[in-house]
Amino acid sequence: MQAEPIVSAQGQCLSGPLLLTPQRFGDDRGWFFESWNQRRFDAAVGEPVAFVQDNHSRSSQGVLRGLHYQLPAAPQAKLVRASVGRILDVVVDLRASSASFGQWAGVELSAESQQQLWVPEGFAHGFLTLSDVAEVQYKTRGYWSRDQERAIRWDDPALAISWPLETLGSATVSLSEKDAQAPTLSDAQAAGEVFP
Repeated sequence: MQAEPIVSAQGQCLSGPLLLTPQRFGDDRGWFFESWNQRRFDAAVGEPVAFVQDNHSRSSQGVLRGLHYQLPAAPQAKLVRASVGRILDVVVDLRASSASFGQWAGVELSAESQQQLWVPEGFAHGFLTLSDVAEVQYKTRGYWSRDQERAIRWDDPALAISWPLETLGSATVSLSEKDAQAPTLSDAQAAGEVFP
């Protein structure tokens, strides 16, 4: 497994998130790769990680989920991959003490590349479905908490995330009601709903 840090749209290396590329073995019959190996993952992120929940979603083209996170009282880290189709996966640094606070980075994850994105606590996470359909699977460190879950607006002008909307063809962005009503990062920070 190869692990590499990701760089924000502002050109700064984000401390924490990693793009993980598994070693794939293939021939004319097909391919094989390890989608999960505890020892290799712990070595890549530099700490032992105990996952407590696996999630699986299916989305049509144009569905945008996020930007989600859980407050520091019950934070949640994620290991994300697309097992069907393609998505643009985005992280936003919500650690107020970080030099990259408010910066974002996006990586395309696909069933073809088999790459995974490690999203540690302290980051908001979301994705846009680029293909006709995508299935996204992710492991979480920390259980989902209705009381601690929060979201940041996907189109917050201060973040200026470059969602590739031009690739959607006739599809339009489709949001949940909760995501459509999410506050901006500055509103979340003013409410004390970011990480220290």
